[in-house]
Amino acid sequence: QVQLVESGGGLVQPGGSLRLSCAASGSIFSIGAMSWYRQAPGKQRDLVAMVMNGDRTDYVDSVKGRFTISRDGAKNTVYLQMNSLKVEDTAVYYCNMNIRRYDQIWSTYWGEGTQVTVSS
Repeated sequence: QVQLVESGGGLVQPGGSLRLSCAASGSIFSIGAMSWYRQAPGKQRDLVAMVMNGDRTDYVDSVKGRFTISRDGAKNTVYLQMNSLKVEDTAVYYCNMNIRRYDQIWSTYWGEGTQVTVSS
């Protein structure tokens, strides 16, 4: 069994910063890509940022230069540093990981989501 637990969401004013964390635990042999998605009310869940096993990163255009994704392999954790936050960044943020368990099966896992609200 594998679990992803997120933390770090909250309410922040426009221009402020937040740092999200997502830690994986359980029967983990290795982790491939780690990602953050977000879903605003009434909209689909969209990819925000991704970090590959070799630390290559990719971002949606709307967050480039403001958000930074990083990973700590020793802690099985992915982070999302969000700076210069805008009202339109308001959403539930979900982490996503491709994990190989000790039984050598790869699966995709999701966190439970953490609310980020940007408002004055």
